[in-house]
Amino acid sequence: SHVKHATAISARARKVQGKFRTSALVTMASSSSSYVNGKADHHDDHPQAKRTKWVVPSSRMAKNTHNPIRAIVDNMKIVPNPDKKMIALSIGDPTVFGNMLPPPEMEEAVIECVRTQKCNGYAPSIGYESARAAIAKYYTRPEAPLEAKDVIFASGCSGALDLCISVLANPGQNILVPRPGFSLYKTLGESIGVEIRHYNLLPERCWEIDLDHLQLLVNENTAAIVVNNPSNPCGSVFTKEHIQDILKVAEKHRLPIVADEIYADMVFSGHTFHFMASLTTEVPILSCGGLAKRYIVPGWRVGWVLIHDRHEAFEAEVRNGLLRLSQRILGPNTLIQAAVPRILQETPQAFYQDTMALVQRNAELSFNGVSKIPGLTPIMPCGAMYMMVGIDIDKFPAFSNDVDFTQQLVSEQSVFCLPASCFQYPNFFRVVLTLPTEMVSEACKRIEEFCAQHYMVEDSLNGAH
Repeated sequence: SHVKHATAISARARKVQGKFRTSALVTMASSSSSYVNGKADHHDDHPQAKRTKWVVPSSRMAKNTHNPIRAIVDNMKIVPNPDKKMIALSIGDPTVFGNMLPPPEMEEAVIECVRTQKCNGYAPSIGYESARAAIAKYYTRPEAPLEAKDVIFASGCSGALDLCISVLANPGQNILVPRPGFSLYKTLGESIGVEIRHYNLLPERCWEIDLDHLQLLVNENTAAIVVNNPSNPCGSVFTKEHIQDILKVAEKHRLPIVADEIYADMVFSGHTFHFMASLTTEVPILSCGGLAKRYIVPGWRVGWVLIHDRHEAFEAEVRNGLLRLSQRILGPNTLIQAAVPRILQETPQAFYQDTMALVQRNAELSFNGVSKIPGLTPIMPCGAMYMMVGIDIDKFPAFSNDVDFTQQLVSEQSVFCLPASCFQYPNFFRVVLTLPTEMVSEACKRIEEFCAQHYMVEDSLNGAH
């Protein structure tokens, strides 16, 4: 009887186990099918039988990721004149020509971090506490105080922008970005299904925002306004009054601002930079910055988000959202992070002054040189490291647009300027102002020679002789 009883129990156990396995398999199959391509999708009992060859598709995010600059430049026929040395006015990297170097104090700060052997492990995903405290102290203003908890480190300012756009906007929503403007906003937004709406900047007003146009773009799906000041590609620096007008629009529509301030304090003499957050007690702002441009080290890849909360608008979700997003890549390089306190404290003021003095000299030289060239209209910058130049394309009938113009300029004169179609702004081109001054002078001469060759006066355009 004991044997029969044990056999019965064993049979019941096998039956229960069988039901459990069957239930588990059904649950697993249901679970896997519900996440195909991010939506419910029910297959036959044996979906693997349909796969007769290897086909591994990329994700929707990958398919939606495009770099507008690469899309244009990679399709240009960049063939320099072999008789002339190439002058690249296109690259926004101040280290390229070797004439602009970080100060030795920065190098020593990093070397010391290497020698301590204390920065070789993982840092918190939002950054070292000491580094965040140093950033908060350096950038705090009476009207916009900061603490270490308000700083999130990222892999460069681009990484900071990625965090901000990702934390504020969902697929199907839109963000408002400048035109002309840094192409990465479009790349980051569209990759996650966010619509990009471009508001116009006004060249005749030193690239101020067309506030009427900005407001026309706002709807119920607008998640944020991106403001870049000082500007890439324009080199503009907004006045205090204009920033206050922008803030009024954001306050009216209850929209947070992503302030791309990577060129903070990089302004020419006679101009003043104002952090957006220092001019409002109403509008919540995520300010993005980094070491890249002001410190001449874009390859060090250390940037940050400064959280300027107002009315606790960011408290419930955005702060925690930034923390969660930072955990995807665990923050930037630990050696550079650890060096940040010394970099901020010990970099001499003369370094900043000398850097901007060079950029301003080149800006004035470029503006004066190009202003004399018929068919071209430069817009004098006020800061950053760029200048935009308008092309009266009708006076250059050999070219249909700015891409054709700049491509032929390379072929004939070995001068490469970036066509402003890369910034959603056709028939302009952008020049970089961080080259050695003698190269700027030579570039201006070559551009003048090129335009003299292709410019058509009014009588010629009308067919008169």
